[in-house]
Amino acid sequence: MLMISFSFRYVPSAARRLYTTASGASSVITPTHSIYLSTSTNPYFNLSLEDWLFRHAPQKEPLLLLYRDAPCVVIGRNQNPWKEVNLRAARAQGIPWVRRRSGGGTVYHDLGNTNFSIHVPRTTFDRGATAQVVLRAVRALGIDAGVNERNDICVGGEKASGSAYKIVSGRAYHHGTMLITTRLETLGDLLRVDKDTMITKGVASVRSPVCNLAQFSKKVSHEMFVNAVVDSFKAEYGVHEEPCIVNDTDDLARIGYIQRGMAELPSWDWAFGQTPEFEYTIKKPFVWGDVTAHIHARHGVILSCTLQGLDSELGKALEGKRYGFVEDEELGVDLSGRREVVWAWLKEEMKSYD
Repeated sequence: MLMISFSFRYVPSAARRLYTTASGASSVITPTHSIYLSTSTNPYFNLSLEDWLFRHAPQKEPLLLLYRDAPCVVIGRNQNPWKEVNLRAARAQGIPWVRRRSGGGTVYHDLGNTNFSIHVPRTTFDRGATAQVVLRAVRALGIDAGVNERNDICVGGEKASGSAYKIVSGRAYHHGTMLITTRLETLGDLLRVDKDTMITKGVASVRSPVCNLAQFSKKVSHEMFVNAVVDSFKAEYGVHEEPCIVNDTDDLARIGYIQRGMAELPSWDWAFGQTPEFEYTIKKPFVWGDVTAHIHARHGVILSCTLQGLDSELGKALEGKRYGFVEDEELGVDLSGRREVVWAWLKEEMKSYD
């Protein structure tokens, strides 16, 4: 089995070619390898690298990317961060969240979790087949794993890996997490959200009991899993070349497409502005009586807010404002008396901790 040291690069930096550039007025940068191992732990870089590889690699060739991220929460393309992420806990622990470009549910990344991304032509894409590539890798580590009906890797009846997919034009990928020594208590804290009355048109995560591979094999590690997946990928797709190890300090990080992706992911327009339409109903007793708020928002902007138990002026003032980002001075209404205490409650309920 090929052993990988992450302080060593397979190809000397002076000699290796991470991509080719076509000449001409409309230069096109194309990836030149089949297997990429990123030693960066920056989720913005790794997700942008993945998207660049997906969009620019030869469509008919299989490709594998493996990487780890510093602690972060990653939500699906069509999910609601207020519904999926415990934003208060994330802020308290200094852990960011990121909206990825594929669908699926919310996951937690840290250095105890390894991410894989398998890209193939759309015409040959089979979720079961790509899941088997990862399953064979786990079994090669001596762990009795299986695949459930959602193509997640499970061990002992619990999920060790969650998957998501993306299909665009002639290309498709299956990517996922593999929990090896992840801090499961942190995962639980960050993904535990109590907002049952928030109804979203987006995708809701499917909550499942999870486990680490290390619970079933004390010797398993990130490096061992990477080696096993590389071997399984090579065998499945007839790839013979060695992996290309990259980092966010390489030339790749200077590619305009990747730089734009890294700038877009943390922006309000992407992180919050892509949130599907949702409605949120909350109720609170005050000394003068109960107040019920019904908030309707789309793409992170409040469309309407009706308040039962208070005059309508505050609710109308919230229309057109960014959910969770409204400052007192933006409202343009008198915030004294009952309005002041109701607004303090609403602001805390909508808080984005960003």
